[in-house]
Amino acid sequence: MRTLVVAFVAFAALTACSSGEKPAPSSSAPPKPAPSSKAAAASLDPCAMLPAEAVSKAISVPGLKAVPGPAQDSTANGGKARSCEYQLNGKAAGALAVTRYEGKQGKPAEMVASIKKAKAGAQDVAGFPDGAVYYVDQQKTATLASAELVSGTPVLINYTGPAKMTPDQLAPLVKQALAAR
Repeated sequence: MRTLVVAFVAFAALTACSSGEKPAPSSSAPPKPAPSSKAAAASLDPCAMLPAEAVSKAISVPGLKAVPGPAQDSTANGGKARSCEYQLNGKAAGALAVTRYEGKQGKPAEMVASIKKAKAGAQDVAGFPDGAVYYVDQQKTATLASAELVSGTPVLINYTGPAKMTPDQLAPLVKQALAAR
């Protein structure tokens, strides 16, 4: 019985300590809670980050429509990918993909370097703080990819279009998506 009383008293003491009032902040405005990294990373919507009008202007194809793509989550690497496809009359003109790696550690420059290593003929693209890489995959599509940390979460952003697209055409699209986060 004595053990039960001691346990109850210890529990009551812990509860009292944790439920006590906290001192008011020194400023008159209440502090704003910092957004969690998961909430910030989850808010990355590719279609909002890169509107169809921006893609239309960049590739000189008026009237593109932005259509959200399917979620593509990978259990192998923990990536959670969302995409936006840009279409004209139902035909694809390109796509923006945003992949976040929640709970993972990684440096953007290392992520870009690993893509460069994995893709034959990949080349560095200047003008991105953490680097960017451009490659043409099997002569079918051109891709420009860059990475950054969003609230501590590694995020990979890439735009893929027709193989004839150059790094100069793709770079503004990826830069606009990076700036929109």
